Amino acid sequence: MADETMRIMQLQMQGFNCSQILLTLGLEQQGKSNPDLVRAMTGLAGGLGFTGKICGVLTGAVCLLSLYAGRGELEEQEDRQLNIMIEELVIWFEEKFGKEYGGIDCQTILNDDPWNRKLRCPTMVIETYAMVKELLADKGYISPAEEDIF
Repeated sequence: MADETMRIMQLQMQGFNCSQILLTLGLEQQGKSNPDLVRAMTGLAGGLGFTGKICGVLTGAVCLLSLYAGRGELEEQEDRQLNIMIEELVIWFEEKFGKEYGGIDCQTILNDDPWNRKLRCPTMVIETYAMVKELLADKGYISPAEEDIF
């Protein structure tokens, strides 16, 4: 976990946003690099293009689950477990952060205080990433041992 935290902080200091960080971690775990996908995640930053809407940590985490269980090619099928994992993640996120900060919109979480981006967002990324790993391990996408190092 300490290595993941350091990697998250490194990516944040390099100017990547929450959703980009989550997808970068997932791609790295798979031994992949996909700058186009990471670039596309920019649209989720700051609550859907810095509109302050739904938190990029949550939408990025949904995209990370979809990286594992979604459909990407004609021959593939979306895993039926994907929407179950997404629902579990959203419920957890609302319970964990929605209650703590008064909602799940970026603007609400940040409470119009720019320092909250530095104070709240990294912790939210770390904890949400851990939850995604737990969901992926529960559904067999990663092994429980991999969950500890992923």
